Amino acid sequence: MSVNELTLPAGAAADLPGETRRRTAHLSPAARLRSIFSGSVGNLVEYFDWYVYAAFALYFAPKFFPSGDQTAQLMNTAAVFAIGFLVRPLGGWLLGTYADRKGRREALMLSVMLMCAGSLMIAFIPGYDVIGYGAPALLLVARLLQGISLGGEYGSSATYLSEIATPSRRGFYSSFQYVTIIMGQLLALGLLLVLQKFLLTQQELHEWGWRIPFLLGSGIAAAAIWLRRNMAETEAFNEQGATAKRKSNVRELAKHPREVFTVVALTAGGTVSFYTFTTYMQKYLVNTTGFSKDDATMISSIALFVFMLLQPLVGLLSDFIGRRAMLIAFGVCATLFTVPLLTALSVPQSMGSALGWYIVALLITTGYTSINAIFKAELFPVHIRALGVGFPFAVTVSVFGGTAEYLALWLKSIGHEPWFYYYVSACAALSLIVSLTMKDTKATSRIDQD
Repeated sequence: MSVNELTLPAGAAADLPGETRRRTAHLSPAARLRSIFSGSVGNLVEYFDWYVYAAFALYFAPKFFPSGDQTAQLMNTAAVFAIGFLVRPLGGWLLGTYADRKGRREALMLSVMLMCAGSLMIAFIPGYDVIGYGAPALLLVARLLQGISLGGEYGSSATYLSEIATPSRRGFYSSFQYVTIIMGQLLALGLLLVLQKFLLTQQELHEWGWRIPFLLGSGIAAAAIWLRRNMAETEAFNEQGATAKRKSNVRELAKHPREVFTVVALTAGGTVSFYTFTTYMQKYLVNTTGFSKDDATMISSIALFVFMLLQPLVGLLSDFIGRRAMLIAFGVCATLFTVPLLTALSVPQSMGSALGWYIVALLITTGYTSINAIFKAELFPVHIRALGVGFPFAVTVSVFGGTAEYLALWLKSIGHEPWFYYYVSACAALSLIVSLTMKDTKATSRIDQD
């Protein structure tokens, strides 16, 4: 049976327009996997476009911010990166509400369109030498579009994957959100590696080669839009009545303060660790450890590939031992070992040694990333699930994740880089405290109560 042949039970179709009249309760395994793949591959495109900015910042920073040394230029690009995070709550609110009212599938399609527009802008923005301050201004506009897109993508994607998964494998299936997030970053680094090693010289990369990934990202977004058009809507969304769909708003979300605080506190530690050991680490290996750009890209690519493979394994483990156990393991290890790991990575060393420490750090971070989508989705009722997952997450990421790289570079610039290590550890300690006091969402899942 194809996705398009799936129908709602009698009486339910009246509330649902057009192609959203589709169920997932009786999806065949093949149809369920197709929908999960479609949701995930769109997620991959979104994060590829987002992380291309971080991966290629070493090359395009002089084009938009020509004055200053390398650290100053990277701080400017990191500031724009952080500003893109500041509008993510707007995306989480707008697209989260849209997903709860119009459907997860519709919101996921819209988020890809916005990301595509932002990437296309960056691909064609003239440099500072051509239009002066207009260059960084247009770069900022493009990143704002991408920030709104990504702010809405997370909540809608996490909700979709959690609702469409079978109850006994929700941890496993929802972990593919971070598989695709990491794959997007890995593809961005892989493309950089191919351009560095085989296709372009360093001068060509600095002059015009950095534009290639933005153009490529905007192109493949069209394929993601097509795939998402054919996704099945989730049963949880389809079965809520028209009245329930109109209840998704921030005022309704305020009726769930404990759940919102849980999302915020756990995200604070998880997102700082994630952005420290993913987007910032490539620059850290160059700017602090002393590796060449090529070697830092190679180390980051291998480590992230291992990180990607870990997600479904740990997600599946959570289906057996629960979400809370994984979050506690992350909190304990990140609190105790972040400072030693970043200290070990800060000194000149072989590529093998740096890779080993890096993988250990990512293994710890997997305790959060592999299940962060499912434990949040399990906290909220269906009519505000996408908003409840996306909005408080986006607010927290904008405050903690989006500023992590800039804070690290600023502390380095004033001679106190180790202070950042303790900051990451303190954020992880906050997550640990909350994980110790929360209930296991696997046992109390609101998805089962829909």
